[in-house]
Parts: sequence; C-alpha cells; structure tokens
Amino acid sequence: MTVQGEPSLRIAFDVTRTRAVLRAQEGRQSDLAQLAARFPGGGPRGPLSAEIELEAFLVGIGELGTWPSPEDVEWDDELAQLVGGVLDDADAAQRQLDGDDDGSHQTITHEEITGLLGAEWTAPLTDFQQRDIARLLSLRHGANFSVPGAGKTRVGLAVFAAMRERGEAFRLLVVSPKSAYESWEFENSVCFKEPLRFGVMGSSPDATAEVMVINYERLDRSLAALASWLRATPSMVILDEAHRMKLGTRGIYGSACMALGPLSRRRLILTGTPAPNGARDLENLLSFVWPGHGRRVVTGAVAGGDLAYASQVLRPLFTRTTKSELGLPPFDPKIRYVDMPSLHQEIYDALVGRYSARAEAARDDFDALGKAMLRLLMAATSPALLAEGTSRYEPLTYQVPPLDVPHGDSLYTLMRDLPSYELSPKYQEALSIVAANAEQGRKTLVWTTFVRSLSTMERMFAGYQPAVVHGGTPDRAEEIRRFREDPDCSVLLSNPATLGEGISLHHVCHDAVYVDRDFMAGRFLQSLDRIHRLGLAPGTETNVTVLASRGTVDEVVALRLEEKLEFMGRILDDPSVQQLADLQEEAPVAGGMDMADVRALLRHVDAVATR
Repeated sequence: MTVQGEPSLRIAFDVTRTRAVLRAQEGRQSDLAQLAARFPGGGPRGPLSAEIELEAFLVGIGELGTWPSPEDVEWDDELAQLVGGVLDDADAAQRQLDGDDDGSHQTITHEEITGLLGAEWTAPLTDFQQRDIARLLSLRHGANFSVPGAGKTRVGLAVFAAMRERGEAFRLLVVSPKSAYESWEFENSVCFKEPLRFGVMGSSPDATAEVMVINYERLDRSLAALASWLRATPSMVILDEAHRMKLGTRGIYGSACMALGPLSRRRLILTGTPAPNGARDLENLLSFVWPGHGRRVVTGAVAGGDLAYASQVLRPLFTRTTKSELGLPPFDPKIRYVDMPSLHQEIYDALVGRYSARAEAARDDFDALGKAMLRLLMAATSPALLAEGTSRYEPLTYQVPPLDVPHGDSLYTLMRDLPSYELSPKYQEALSIVAANAEQGRKTLVWTTFVRSLSTMERMFAGYQPAVVHGGTPDRAEEIRRFREDPDCSVLLSNPATLGEGISLHHVCHDAVYVDRDFMAGRFLQSLDRIHRLGLAPGTETNVTVLASRGTVDEVVALRLEEKLEFMGRILDDPSVQQLADLQEEAPVAGGMDMADVRALLRHVDAVATR
C-alpha cells in the first residue's frame, strides 16, 4: 500500500559510496524489481531495496525514466550532486567536440585567469599553464596529463584558488606519493601572499588545515576520518601521480579514491602517464573524475581501433602540455643488444626449458626456479642473481681474470659460482659507459630492477664513488645530495620503483643507463623524466641507453613497451611519447673488450678509488 506524500523511490549511496541503493515505497516491489533488472549486475537487497554498482548505475541512469512516478523520486544530496556534475561535464565536452558550443556553459579564457584566482594568488603562470587552468575550469571536474616539469602542482593549486574565490571549496585534499609532499608544500608557499594552512595527514586529519596531503598507502586506513573532514566543509580532491590508482575498484588504492571522490565539490587528477598499460588504465582514472561517463567514453572511443579518432573524442576531457611545448631539447634513446657468454646462455636456456645435456642432470633444480618473469629478467642480466645469497643485498663477487669452467660440475652449481667464470656483459657495458662519461666529467644515472644488481655494481663501480638508493637505503637524501654536489661521485645507482617519481636530477645529470627494464611503461616514462624535464639548458645533450640481452625476455619487454608507448602517444596525441616507442639500435662499446681490457678498466677503477 502506497503512502501519500512519501517518495515512491529513494536513491542514495551505500556506506562505501561505490554503490547506489534504491529503496522503494511499500507496494512498489514489482516496480523496483523491474527497474533493478535494467541495470547490469543490479539485484535486490530486500523486498523494497536494491543495490547497483555506481558505474553501472551512472551508465544506465536513463533507465530511471521507466519508473512509473518519476516526479516523487527523492535523491540523496551527495549522489545528486555527483550525477549532476557528471552529466553537465559530459554535455559540455560533447559540445566542445561537436564545435557547436552555444555559450550556455562556462568557458574560461586565458585573460580571465588572473582575476579568477583572487588577490592572494602571486605566482607567475606560463602560457601553457594558463591554457591548462582555463580548460580545467571550463568543466566541473578534470584531468591534467601534462608531462613532468610542466607545473601540474601549480595548476592544481590555481584551480583550487579559483574554487575558493568562488566560494565553492575551502579545503583541498591531495593524495600523492610521499616524494611529492615537498613539492606541494613549496608551491603552497610561493603561490599565495599568505600560504594556506598546510598539513600532512597524521593519526587524524588536521581540522585547521586548508591543504592536507596523504599518501596512497595510508588512504584506505583513513577513509572514515577523511570522509568526515571532507564533509565538514566544501572540499576539492586532487590525485597526484594518479596512475597509482589505475586498477580502479580492483585495487586498494583505487577503491579508497573512488569512495572519497563523491564527497568533493571538484575532482582533479594529475599524471603524465595516464595509460601505461592501455585503455583499461585510462578508464579507471577517468571513472574517478566522471563515474560512469569516464569509462563509457573511453570504451566507446577505442572500440573501433582508430586511435586518432579516439584521441579526438577524449581530447575535451583532459589537458596536456607536451615536452615540445616546454621547449626541451629532444633526445633519442638507444638500445644496445649484448650477447650472453656461453655459460650464461646455457643457464638461461635451461630456465626456459631448453636443456643441454649438462642441464638435464639438474633439471629438477631449474624447474623449481620456475619461469616467472622476474627470474627471467634476472637471468638475462646474470643468472647468478637467481642463487640465494646470504642476504638480498649481497653483491656478486667477480673473479678477474675468470677461472676456467670446471668439468663435471652440474650446471646448477656453475650458476651459483658463475661470477668466477664469466662476467655479466650488461655490467661490463654499464661500467664502460660510466667510465667514458666520467672521463668527460659527466655523471650517469644507472637503473636496474634488482637490489643485488645495485650492490654488485656498487662494488664494481667503486672508483666512481657511486651513490646508491633503493628501498633499504638508510638516508636517501644524503645519497642524492652526494650525487648532486660531490664532483667525485660520478654515478647514481637506483631502481625505478624507488626513485622513478618525485625527484629532479636534470641540473647535474644528462646520461642514463637501463641495465634492465620490466613491463611497466609508466615507470619507464617516469624514470626518464628524472633527467629530461623543464629547466634543461638549451642545447643540453641527453643520452639514454637501454641494455638488452639478445634472444631473452629483454626482447619481449622491448616489444611490449613499444606497443604500450605507441598506444599512449597516439591517445594523447603526443609524438614525443611515440618517439620513445622506437628505440634506435646502436652497437655495444664493451662488446669488443677482451679480458685484458676489462682488467685494465677495473685496475683504473681501483686506482681512482684509492686516490
């Protein structure tokens, strides 16, 4: 029996804010069941209630028109605001795409920017920053996919300043890696006459903070407290390095971000690598900004396989400053293929199931190691990395000149003692590059995935006073300071997982070497930008060399990264990213070295170390 004056249907968030809950009036059971069945995955929670994933609800929101009495549907304010913002932005983006904007939505020009930011804003803005701010303010929510060094942090603060000036938001929550905290605090101090009250999320939110930062790792544990903080005052949320939540609701970071997003008046994502693994990543990022619409528009854009068309369709939804717009000197990354020595090759072959007669005797041992990607990457650098050391940091100790390979030992035993018989060609090549650069007074940044590779090269490159940064480094800041300031420190050894984001080395280093790479295109791009970013002097020569072992998983990695970078470059309409997909091959410089050459080079290193 229906009750006069009562809403026939109530629509609200569930407690996680990732699902819509529909509650019908008594007597509307059949109507509710029919409506819920129209949404993918929609289902009853009880006789008079149903739950629908937020994405599915927003994608099929037109189905609400089938409700028998739409005039007495009651909406939860937060959900109504979210739906209204998504639909308004979708409509505005479509008008921009169609070129038939009738002026009914707000369009911001460059000239209006200064006035919109208010009298407290004091920081200068480049032409491309003004363009990006104008684009972002023309929509209610937005995405800035500009390359590192384009000033995305300042652009984000400018958008918030405009929101404050309008009276639409008075608090800003920034979710970012820890390494970016310093940048946000610095920009806050230089962008306003009186810096906004800045805080870092502790055990509870700072009730007085106007700008508060938290890292992705802590977000899930702080959801309830942050939800209260965002609800207390109209707020804005920025995801910095937003590719961290590219898994969307399938990941912990993404689920937490999706839950907080609807509580904000404005949502903005910042990342230079929005689609490191393809369209799915982009779908999840834009789903945070525009739930329902973001995923649908990406899926529709790329469905036909025409990436030029997809770029055109997506263009109204994001802004991007490219490296060419920054005026950075171009560079062409090179790839050097090295041949593995015979024992290295025999061990690698055994790992992938090509057993020599000697390998057959230890077949069970090699099968136990498995064919996991990381193990193959290790083996392509040096199979000795697969043998357990006394710790994960224990370096490989090379015998120079090498001993003769003993007869009768099993291949598995030889793998364990491999540094006594063969030198890894990748380490040899990297050492040659570092040595040549040091002779010219140039510093080199050497990347590798594995900590034991770092510790091995730390010993091999001792004469160049290497700085080393990985997850277990006690004082990263001191190691980075030494690399930047100590003229005797010619090389920095690190892994992209640790140092791939949030640090600038382009003032002191213009040479990078990748001893190995994994399949993560975003991490590769981010690490490249440590030495190639805004602030490079005109005419600066930047050299990037990728090392790969011929006939190994390195070739598979190179192919997959090429495909991913090609996709991202075409989606973003950025030729500089597409260029990185096409590495130029060059001959190795250490390939012609015999063992006497290696001994001479290592003697030189030792001599430099003892000066």
